[in-house]
Amino acid sequence: MTQETVLANAAVVLPGETVTGSVRFRGEEIVDIATGHGVPEGAVDCGGDYVAPGLVELHTDNLERHIQPRPMVDWPHNAAILAHDAELAGTGITTVFDAMRVGSIPNGHGRYLKYARQLASELWTLRAEDALKISHFLHLRAEVCSETLIEEMDEFGAADRVGLVSLMDHTPGQRQFRDISKLEDYLKGKKGFTDEAFAAHVAQLKALRARNGDRHEAEAVKAAGRYGAVLASHDDTTAEQVAVSHGYGIRLAEFPTTLEAARACHESGIAVMMGAPNLIRGGSHSGNVAARELAEAGLLDILSSDYVPAALLMAAVQLGEIWGNMARGIATVTRNPARAVHLEDRGEIAVGRRADVVRFALRGGVPAVRGVWSRGVRVA
Repeated sequence: MTQETVLANAAVVLPGETVTGSVRFRGEEIVDIATGHGVPEGAVDCGGDYVAPGLVELHTDNLERHIQPRPMVDWPHNAAILAHDAELAGTGITTVFDAMRVGSIPNGHGRYLKYARQLASELWTLRAEDALKISHFLHLRAEVCSETLIEEMDEFGAADRVGLVSLMDHTPGQRQFRDISKLEDYLKGKKGFTDEAFAAHVAQLKALRARNGDRHEAEAVKAAGRYGAVLASHDDTTAEQVAVSHGYGIRLAEFPTTLEAARACHESGIAVMMGAPNLIRGGSHSGNVAARELAEAGLLDILSSDYVPAALLMAAVQLGEIWGNMARGIATVTRNPARAVHLEDRGEIAVGRRADVVRFALRGGVPAVRGVWSRGVRVA
């Protein structure tokens, strides 16, 4: 028998507006939306709680955090994947693009080792066993400042659900770490670098960029085409960098670091994504442009939880307050990211869409998740 759920007497977040009413879903699909305070027999009385689309997360480091909870600690991967999946479900995220770095630096200071192919295979095995609560895709973070990017990207193909490839360039002195002192503070604080180790790290990365950067960038663009993935830029800082992104056909910019770059993105038809923690904290931990500044300038389209899954819904609610429009705020974590990666079946409360739904209340101005459904099945 097909399962049916009705969430009634709710503040239903629709595309463009929020109305009092109910949402009915049967099986994996939303089948009816009604207005009014009534609670039909057998329905869940939401008591005025919000009912919104399940959140769509395009860029999260959370899985990496679970497989390496401390430096040099490799946690069992299946346990890490299941914990990550459950954590996201509990925060209202029903679709995630799991970010995995491709492009290793096997030698030298602050080395990065290959892990993405093995982790992706383990993820897909769990998915085949129906062990995951929510919908997973891959986001390959293509680090051009590396030694092994091309070989690692060649290990993935069209069957790997690679939905997003971002061009990453973490060479010190530009983009995210244009101010090298911010990188120095980060590495010394998080990884215990000494002055000598930090200097060697910077020299190594600059040498790698000079040797491999342009070739790796071109090959990453080709690989995204082979996968059928959306291509994104990362940490654009200048209008010139945005012009290069536009030339690649990029339509999504992750975390532009300046107002200049964000404005150039919009002028080029490129959607701007910023980190939810940036909005909540009131600024970037790297000293770059504040998400709120972009929001107030009308230059913020999509939010990502980045490194704090629970930040996604919280920041969307904050945007709703900043803009005076909750539906617009929620769209930055639902409809807008879904459309950016060409997922037309989810991201909004509408008849015929997937029954990915989150119910939440506000407690002290902070969203408290009270129920999450993925494809019509309650998962949190």
